[in-house]
Amino acid sequence: MADEPSKLPRLTLARQIRDSLVGRIVSGQFRPGERLVETRLAATYGTSQAPVREALRELEVMRLVETQPRRGTFVRPFVQETLRESYVVRAALEETATRLALLAGTMPVEALRTDVAAMRAAAEIGDGEASARASVSFHRRIVEAAHNELLKLSWEGLQIEARTSVTMVATEVDLHDIVRDHADLLATIEAGDLETACRHARDHQWHYADLPHDAHGRTRDSAAG
Repeated sequence: MADEPSKLPRLTLARQIRDSLVGRIVSGQFRPGERLVETRLAATYGTSQAPVREALRELEVMRLVETQPRRGTFVRPFVQETLRESYVVRAALEETATRLALLAGTMPVEALRTDVAAMRAAAEIGDGEASARASVSFHRRIVEAAHNELLKLSWEGLQIEARTSVTMVATEVDLHDIVRDHADLLATIEAGDLETACRHARDHQWHYADLPHDAHGRTRDSAAG
């Protein structure tokens, strides 16, 4: 186990513990299959077990840990791998959804503008959870606009809300960058350039796959920003 983190202030303690644990799990400081013991974590963070218990419940919703009856809470296996893989699959699904919705003329542009405005408002006050909700809403609208039930079921099966929250916490994404990225994607959609919009929808997700190359085969160092 890595060096113990310093004690945290009591304000929103459960959330801070959750975010700290997310970072330690995704970075590999907590190994797959490792048991997370409430009493030990409480001692680590200098608090009672209650906020630790709440943090672990949220990690279970985010599917980073699993609780086994009479055994305890354990880090799920393959967390890093499944995060990377999910974004590659999601990129393909959302590229297809964008194509279908644009070809059918069903893209909900006004609703997408509302979501971008919500992301902008969230960024102004530093509300990561509100930003994540607006981001998920933005992409769900595009998927639903494709009117392809199997595509939608596949997308929902990736547990988008949970993975979005994990990514935002683990990578410490700048909320203003999220606004810019979605506004740029929306601009290509509004322009009606089918291939550019589809490529942007794919690249938008592939960026988070954390692979050594981008969707075009270029290494990350040489890839365009």
